[in-house]
Amino acid sequence: MTTDDPWEGDELRQRVRKIKPQLSEGELVRVIGAANQAEAEMIQGMLLEEGVPSMMRRARGSDVPDFLAAGRRDILVPASGAATAREVLLQAELLSDQTPATSPGRVLAGLLIAVVLVGMVVWLGAELLM
Repeated sequence: MTTDDPWEGDELRQRVRKIKPQLSEGELVRVIGAANQAEAEMIQGMLLEEGVPSMMRRARGSDVPDFLAAGRRDILVPASGAATAREVLLQAELLSDQTPATSPGRVLAGLLIAVVLVGMVVWLGAELLM
């Protein structure tokens, strides 16, 4: 039997049917970054399977025509779907629920310690040579 629906095999229509309307409201928020377009599309597919619509954009500094599919991408979801998206990413171990080790405070503390250590080495070297 054939149907008269010209959109029956349409991939876009099938994708739209997976979206849960309650997860598609609000401003777009960034939930994760991807290393390249292929990784970003994989993440979008995972989110879509859970009913979360998403959008991909080039990350800042990667918006160069020479990059094409290379370069970092940001994954954005509506605010109402952000919690579900984070849960999906945590389960897939793509997102950590811990504070990142490269927080600005830790970087500053590491730099200060490095400066102090270099200063001590220079001071000891100058004292020994005299």
